Amino acid sequence: MTMPSADEILWIVPCGPRAPERARALLRGQLAECDVGADPAETAELLLSELVTNAVRHSRAPHGRDIGVRLARYDGLLRVEVADAGPAVKLAPQVVADRDERGRGLAIVAALAARWGCCPRRHGIGKAVWAEVAVRG
Repeated sequence: MTMPSADEILWIVPCGPRAPERARALLRGQLAECDVGADPAETAELLLSELVTNAVRHSRAPHGRDIGVRLARYDGLLRVEVADAGPAVKLAPQVVADRDERGRGLAIVAALAARWGCCPRRHGIGKAVWAEVAVRG
């Protein structure tokens, strides 16, 4: 874990099937030390899990590339951000049938986040997808 400032934390998570689990564990550990409230913490965990899952499944990044995870708190918001080496794409929730088991990740993000979006990766090639949750304090 790298801590550039008191309000920002960065992690590198190996890209693979356990990446969402690892990212959730890192987030839970960090949020246990912060006073963000149970509901925003649970929402942030779900949002992070969806974003990391999308990065693992859809980034089309070269094998061996890691996923960057950034947690930032500012102006009453908690931002979870996931960066991968995949190309920037236009993000939009999909319309899926009730019986489909996949394809709802961005719809969940859009429904739960105060704001969300995509931007160029801060360091290196690729993109970062982020979602923000309102927190107390």
